[in-house]
This record gives sequence, structure tokens and C-alpha cells, in this order.
Amino acid sequence: MDRLFEYYRRRLQHTDMALVRNLEREISWNARLVGIKGARGCGKTTLMLQHIKKDFSTNPDVALYVSLDNIWFSNNRLIDLVDFFMKRGGTHIFLDEVHKYPNWAIEIKNLYDEYPSLHIIFTGSSLLEMVKARADLSRRALMYELPGLSFREYLQIEAKFNFPVLAIGEVCNEHSRITQEIVPRVKPFSHFENYLKWGYYPYYLEGVEDYPQRLEETVLMILEQELPLLRGVDPAYVPKLKQLLAIIAESAPFVPNVSKLSERIGINRQTFITYLNYLEQAKLIRMIYRDTHGIGLLQKPDKIFLDNTNLMHLLGGDTLSVGNKRETFIVNQISQVADVRFSPQSDFLVDGMYTIEVGGKNKTRKQLQGLSDAFVASDGIEQGFGRKIPLWLFGFLY
Repeated sequence: MDRLFEYYRRRLQHTDMALVRNLEREISWNARLVGIKGARGCGKTTLMLQHIKKDFSTNPDVALYVSLDNIWFSNNRLIDLVDFFMKRGGTHIFLDEVHKYPNWAIEIKNLYDEYPSLHIIFTGSSLLEMVKARADLSRRALMYELPGLSFREYLQIEAKFNFPVLAIGEVCNEHSRITQEIVPRVKPFSHFENYLKWGYYPYYLEGVEDYPQRLEETVLMILEQELPLLRGVDPAYVPKLKQLLAIIAESAPFVPNVSKLSERIGINRQTFITYLNYLEQAKLIRMIYRDTHGIGLLQKPDKIFLDNTNLMHLLGGDTLSVGNKRETFIVNQISQVADVRFSPQSDFLVDGMYTIEVGGKNKTRKQLQGLSDAFVASDGIEQGFGRKIPLWLFGFLY
């Protein structure tokens, strides 16, 4: 057991505080049970260790970080560790990779009930497992989600540039003033394309050369292991789902014909839409609907995107649609903070208020005539004017 404490101190000592994600300030850390979910590689472990280093610097022994995939748990129970920790004066335990521990949700619920003075913070990289266990803990746990890096956060790392988070209304209505403050300090286009290729998951910092392989391993683990094990997806359909992801990456953008696609894959329409929902739960795709009110599990989406542009570059190769990449970036960044719907007049309707048309630097507002609060998100421009907003600025929303 002492090795777990030694490992914790060593990890804490080597935790970098250069970029502390905004979510760290938003979490109610004083709650007795906090869950942090997010895709693999989004930085959940770092977030917990940074919080410990920041808030427990004077007395780090009252906190403990432990990963439940540690070999120690192959012959020992979590409750034994917690009992030992509490008797030594511990108050906050941070549990990483909880999905690797058998019956983790039940055991955490028991710890919550049996140790009323203990604060439990847990994370899991298996989003499907976290969704599955949410019902068991929903009445007790405050749940948060950590997305990948925004373009703003990527710039903070790469260009040593720090700029506050913007609200969607500021981006739409004050973009001219804001870009005049940003562009003299950092050139967004010297970083933007790299962000689209490899900047979404923080583990790119461990080596850009290995990044595609690591990302591919994550995708394959979801498709080949988690979907069959946690959602009962027939393994025979996994190669077809891989093909579907490649089609979405290469399309411009992907407007699904559900009947034809389900026939091509060889399953019925309802099962196909169910599989799409599983892919979205696993953060591999994002589905956009014309109307989000009363969306059912069997409702057909109006557009489908990969979750982020890094996945596009991995799965689409050299045949990417520029238009699809632009829209994928917009949907990914805005969806973290606002409701994004399909717009019949344009590309997207945000929070039921802002109409966004996405295009290149020569894109006009012709399609937006007569629409109030309608804007063009234009790629290839550093600064905007009027209702034409630089595409990259939508990366400053979180």
C-alpha cells in the first residue's frame, strides 16, 4: 500500500501547472461525490493532480490520488485503501480510471454512504461505461465533462498566449474589437492548421509523431472492445462502423440517408440509428438535428460530423473536404457551450438565436438576407468586419 502513496507523491511532484483547464474553476470540489468524464487523453488525470497541487499544497497528505488500474487492486479492495487512508487523517480521495475496477459504481456508492466525511472525486475514460453507471450514482454525484483542448487553450500552450474565454454573444457581436486585441499578440494561422490536425487531445505534447497511432488505438478500443462489451454491438458490424466513420470524414458534409446506409451495413434502420447514438456517446461523432425538442433515440439526424477535426485527419486521410472540416470545427467548439441545431436557411442555429453560415474568405451573406443575428464564419481571414467573423475565433468559447 505504501507504494500507492509514493506513486501519488511522485505524480504530484511532476505535475505541470502551465495550463490549468477552465473546468478546474467550475467544479464544486467541496461536494462529497464528484465525477469527471471525458474521452481518453482529454486531461482528466492532469486536472485532478493540478487541483490537488493547487488546493492541498500546505497539507498534501489529506488528499490521495490513485489509479484503479494499478496492479495493487488485483489482490486488494478499494474499501481497504479508503479505510487505511481515513484512519491516517485523509479527507479527499481522487480515483482515476474507475472503469478498470469491477463493480466500481456500486463500491463508490457504498463508500459514499459508509464514510460521510470523505470526499470522493472519480474519473473514467470509458464514456460508455460512465453513461452506463450514471444512473447508479446520479442522486449522489455531481457530474462534469472535460472536452479536448479548445483552440484558445492550444494557443496558450504553443504561443504562451493567454486570453479569456468568450461568450457566443461576444464572438458574434464584438469580434472586430476582440480580433484587434488578439492578432497583434499572436498569429492564429501559424497554429490553426496544426490544431486541426493534432491539437485537440493534450497527449500530443508527448510527441506529434506518435499522435496518430495513439489516437487510432483509442478509436479501435472503442469500436472493437467497448461497443461489443458495453453495448452489445455485434462484432461482425465493427468493420462496417469503421467504414461509416471514414465516409463521414470524407463527406462534404455528411447528410445521412439512413435507409440506404442501414441496408449497406446489413442491419435494420432502428438498430443503425441506435449504433449512431452509441458512437455519439463515445465521442466519435456528433449528430445535428433540425429541432432538438423531444429527440428520441430513433430519430434520424439531419447532419453527422466526426467529433473533432483530429479524428477527420486520422480517418479521412488525404481526401478531406475543406467545407466539412470547417463545419466540424465549428460544431465541436460551439457544442461545448451552446445548443447547435441544423438550420434550413443556413448551416447552423445556435441557442435558437444566432444563425451561422460557414465558408471561405470569399463567402458572402447572400443566403442570410432577411435573417436577424445572422453571421458568416469565414475561414482564411485574420480579422472580421460587420457580420463576417473569423472562423478561428469560435475556438475561444471555452
